[in-house]
Amino acid sequence: MATVISIVPEKLLMKSQMGARFNLPWKQNRELEQKKKRFFTRPWGRRQIGILCALGFLGMALTALVVALPVYFTKIYGFVKDTDDYWKRPQPNEDHSYQLEENRPSFALHNFPDPGLIQHNGTWYAYGTNPKKRNPGSIHVPVATSTDFINWTLHEDYDAMSTLGAWEKKVNHWAPDVIQRDDGKFVMYYSGEAKNYGSHHCVGVAVSNGTSPLGPYIPEDKPLACPHKHGGAIDPSPFRDTDGTLYVVYKGDGNSVGHGGNCNNSKKPLVSVPILLQELKSDGITPVGEPVKILDIDDTDGPLVEAPDILLTEDGTYYLFFSSHCYVSLGYNVKYAYSKSLKGPYVRANRPLLQTGDWGLEAPGGATVSTDGRKIVFHANCGQFRCMWSAAIDIRSNNNTIVMSKLVVDQKSNSTKPTGNS
Repeated sequence: MATVISIVPEKLLMKSQMGARFNLPWKQNRELEQKKKRFFTRPWGRRQIGILCALGFLGMALTALVVALPVYFTKIYGFVKDTDDYWKRPQPNEDHSYQLEENRPSFALHNFPDPGLIQHNGTWYAYGTNPKKRNPGSIHVPVATSTDFINWTLHEDYDAMSTLGAWEKKVNHWAPDVIQRDDGKFVMYYSGEAKNYGSHHCVGVAVSNGTSPLGPYIPEDKPLACPHKHGGAIDPSPFRDTDGTLYVVYKGDGNSVGHGGNCNNSKKPLVSVPILLQELKSDGITPVGEPVKILDIDDTDGPLVEAPDILLTEDGTYYLFFSSHCYVSLGYNVKYAYSKSLKGPYVRANRPLLQTGDWGLEAPGGATVSTDGRKIVFHANCGQFRCMWSAAIDIRSNNNTIVMSKLVVDQKSNSTKPTGNS
């Protein structure tokens, strides 16, 4: 019996296989469309209802996340970028002195916020907020020096206050400033984070071990000022009046107990953020009486005022320098007010002394003025840090206005003096 063998040509077989291969995706798509149609047309069972509920829950979760994230970052970082003039650059100052390149402040130190200032025996000393605030192993009070007010040297790895008081934590020491007592020793005032008081700060005080502005400074075991009704206290600055009486002026940290928003105090009702003046005994560490409020926030300050510093001029006018708005915003600035009485009332100037945009600076603030009223140090943004700048100022006593001036180095006396632009 003969066997019949069917031979399929190779090309025909390959063509048939290719056709099946190309038809396969089309068939799969068709089957998928049929499944979708059956899913939405037939009566829904538990599986379909479960899937729909899961999708709805996922949508609600994403919506809640979108709403919650801005609230979270506002709570953590203390600002909302579309408010408090965060992105807004103020109108330029019309005074001619702000148009002069020769009046540009001089860059002094990297990562040196809230500088305090004192001059002793021809040398300038600047004290800053500790560079790594949340690191317990960080230097508590860094120090820099200069003989010409332009070129500054940071005393690296030196801590002017290596020991701490019993009341304070090892982190977050801010805004130190120094004054000399009648006995030749120096007293340092600073902001320290208090134990058993959350993250709130109090004003601490320390006395030099000798008669050098470098210290070391030995802190007291109790804070000098810690008003709980104001959320603690920060940014102290010492002042000596004409009769020799010592004072310290500081910020009652009211925004730390505010109701949220920018720097925790832009949601109404706004909390008082007072500038307080405390008289001291001649030792510089013992309070006399109760502190006096000499300034508070108004509608132009945003959520706070801080970094106060007092200067007395030869004509008997007291000038109070301070900053307003959140330090993380472009609204941060250096303002000033004046009075014929140390305890006020103080009249605010119409325009900040320094603000974002002046010579390209961003968020200048935390200023301290020399006791002769001619020089100033402050910080401004420099990338992710705040750097110290030095400059000269010109006080126009005829109308109580202050403008920036040119800083001139006198090589013979190795000192600096500004030239007025009145």
